Amino acid sequence: MRPVAIVGPTATGKSALAIALARELGGEVVNADAMQLYRGMDIGTAKVTEEERKGVPHHLLDVLDVTETASVAAYQRDARAVVERLLDENRVPIITGGSGLYVRAVLDELDFPGTDPDIRARLEQELADLGPQRLHDRLAKLDPVAATAILPSNGRRVVRALEVIELTGRPFSATMPRPGPARYGTVQLGLDLDSEELDRRVDQRVIAMFENGLVEEVRELERQGLRVGRTASRALGYQQVLDQFDADHDMLAAAAATALSTRRFVRRQRSWFRRDQRIEWLDATKENLVGTALARCLA
Repeated sequence: MRPVAIVGPTATGKSALAIALARELGGEVVNADAMQLYRGMDIGTAKVTEEERKGVPHHLLDVLDVTETASVAAYQRDARAVVERLLDENRVPIITGGSGLYVRAVLDELDFPGTDPDIRARLEQELADLGPQRLHDRLAKLDPVAATAILPSNGRRVVRALEVIELTGRPFSATMPRPGPARYGTVQLGLDLDSEELDRRVDQRVIAMFENGLVEEVRELERQGLRVGRTASRALGYQQVLDQFDADHDMLAAAAATALSTRRFVRRQRSWFRRDQRIEWLDATKENLVGTALARCLA
């Protein structure tokens, strides 16, 4: 039985479908959400509870402290090790999450050059001084292929691309996912729904997060060093609450900012995943979604 990847925008029901398929196929879930790697980041990431997991084992949840920086290269190593072990045990890996680069790192031939702290610091300072568009313009001259694939607004990714070019002397696009069959023969399913319904779900999710204790969760994680975590502190919801800790403590404003940022993020996710022609898309509101997805897995 081949592995299954369930991808798509936030709030489309990926986790629920992954658990249902795991129960049908004798599988286990492998997390591919970068922020769900962090211990204690539960409410704001909509991490599935023990009860919601329905006895299905989950891997690569709660493996980092909030002070640690998430690494795609480390995730690639760890996730592939889990997938290969499950396959050896005749268990079906169900890879699920909305972090597109993390999914690609598992399934595609994706290289991760090293880093140089001095180059990175200099480029990050330029990003702060000049803004992402100026750096993206530079990238377009050095590596047009990479510039086409990276949004001008994604400053961190632009900085990384420029760092790799300077460090290796090669185009950053040489390290990007290369088309071809997915590793392990993985079946790739995407969940999506119309934008209006998706926005409604995002708004409902954000309201529920704040009602269920997101502010208290952020306060506790702040005591554990959340502010010094380069990755965790920028997570949707957490960053907005921290901003309000430093301002007026207006959590209605934090919730509104979180919903707006999440809606924008959802559109970037959709754009990323839609570029991959290997993904078979399913309507998240479809009747008998589990049965339809199961049929695709067994085809």
